[in-house]
Amino acid sequence: MTLPGDATSFALSLEVESAGATLVDLLRWRALNQPDQIGYTFLADGDNEEIHLTYTELDRRARAMSAMLRSSNVAGRTVLLVFPSSLEFIVAFFACLYSGAIVVAAQPPRPNRPMDRFVVIARDSGASVVMTLEPIRSRIASSVAAINGLENLRWIATDGGADQDAAVWTPPDINGESIALIQYTSGSTASPNGTVISHRNVLSNSRVIRDAFQHTASSIGVGWLPMTHDMGLIGNMLQPLYAGFRYFFMSPEHFLVRPVRWLHAISRYRATTSGGPNFAYDYCAEKIAPAKRAELDLSSWSLAFNGAEQVRPQTIDRFSAEFSRYGFRRDAFYPCYGLAESTLLVSGGTKRAPPIVESFDADALRSKYVVMKKGCTDSARVLVGCGRARAAHQVIIVDPETRQQCPADKVGEIWIAGASVAQGYWQHSETTGQVFEGYLDGTGQGPYLRSGDLGFLQDGELFVCGRLKEVIVLGGTNHFSVDIEMTVEQCHPAIRANCVAAVAVEVRGAERLVVIAEVDRRFAAAVASQQHEAKDPSLVSVANVKAAIHEAVSRNHDLSAHDLCLVKQSTISKTSSGKIQRHVCRERYLAGNLVLVESRAQG
Repeated sequence: MTLPGDATSFALSLEVESAGATLVDLLRWRALNQPDQIGYTFLADGDNEEIHLTYTELDRRARAMSAMLRSSNVAGRTVLLVFPSSLEFIVAFFACLYSGAIVVAAQPPRPNRPMDRFVVIARDSGASVVMTLEPIRSRIASSVAAINGLENLRWIATDGGADQDAAVWTPPDINGESIALIQYTSGSTASPNGTVISHRNVLSNSRVIRDAFQHTASSIGVGWLPMTHDMGLIGNMLQPLYAGFRYFFMSPEHFLVRPVRWLHAISRYRATTSGGPNFAYDYCAEKIAPAKRAELDLSSWSLAFNGAEQVRPQTIDRFSAEFSRYGFRRDAFYPCYGLAESTLLVSGGTKRAPPIVESFDADALRSKYVVMKKGCTDSARVLVGCGRARAAHQVIIVDPETRQQCPADKVGEIWIAGASVAQGYWQHSETTGQVFEGYLDGTGQGPYLRSGDLGFLQDGELFVCGRLKEVIVLGGTNHFSVDIEMTVEQCHPAIRANCVAAVAVEVRGAERLVVIAEVDRRFAAAVASQQHEAKDPSLVSVANVKAAIHEAVSRNHDLSAHDLCLVKQSTISKTSSGKIQRHVCRERYLAGNLVLVESRAQG
């Protein structure tokens, strides 16, 4: 689909979107046809300090850095990029592609923090070259060299060498089927896997996003998500290049420290497209004081995408209510569904249409049946629709045990087919077969990507219930972790939103429920100092908080928690995009490594 009247998109469709096209072709096309257009603007301080890259500058710097890389013989091999979100990352990303290398992006390990994820990615990817900035290299290189299997990595600091001659660059021997990058999954339910994504996969999904979001050259994007995350890389960094519009971005840290920076940037630059995981909207509503909102004008924000984790109706209602007086419109919300294994976007709604929110019988859903229910009663579960499968994708619902397609009134696993589905997992053929080679029993139809997510289709609209591996079976009844977590976080003001993990552990041969809840820092401090003279005594009583959790879980889910663990603020395990890592939380609980606000006591 070419957008009406968009000559640039039409030309790009003709010249770049061929079967053999690559991301190198895309950037070269922009540099030749729109040389002076600013593609990227980085807000270095999160506010006003702007650093720019035009398409010509990006192309020149990528070619120059590629000349330096070629001496390392990286063509067809993995190169590890260890950068913060920055213009330097974007240049290094394309320098790798311009060299025919395969990009593997990893977050720089934080000072005085474990390097577990970095080590897993470095070992699994088999990279022999690491590109980074000199301050990062000097901080971590010696520590990494002491780790078995990583002692021979070659480190290249891209901010320390002389600029090579870009004119000596020659195009790499690649095509649309060549591997562009290995996108490591978030690790929210297991250790991260390296998803192998070709140039064709990226261009296909970029076109899907452009058409779904109705992007044109006049669109303006603002973002803060880490570029090592699929939404930050494909949706924020590469989509503006593909559709030819300007993109402003800041580091995730600048957003997390002062979330109003995100909304200020949308207001200042008149952004049309921006978004993130569900927690980001809750975070803004919770943290941005009314006085800080007075300068906002969010009327230009026509598409606020919400994905990467469960989209909550309460979040849509709260954010819309609190920011409507500053120009935000509820129908700007764009709930969507995607995953790294399908490059990014799978389904989404219609731009400018209000989100679809429906109530279903909670007991029926736990039994994997879909029964609509009127009103938001205690026995109802309210779900937000994630739109329809976009062009080039097919979504079906399948019983994960029988591998037969489910009827419309049944919950099953979401299976996906289409041009955006990745090639598999890097160096893991067995897991690739299990996840990427789903075939329907009886018909043999396939292959499909098995998402591991549970959901159902209603009149073509996709509703996501939770993760297949995060269904807790207690007493023969299925319970979705996300349902229990939502109940817990709403039962007491000391419990932080999006900071609860409900997991199952085996106790004397039976599965039992454990709830791990992060509490507000003021509450933890009050417990530590025994400030029982506080105005609200419930805020300093661990017993009262646990009693509230017990009562809410029992009332809403007919469950009794084996253990309740209240942990200190910012200690619950999450991915870089803010997803709760339930498997890590479970492992830390079993190992006794949770940072509790008091000594362990059975709930």
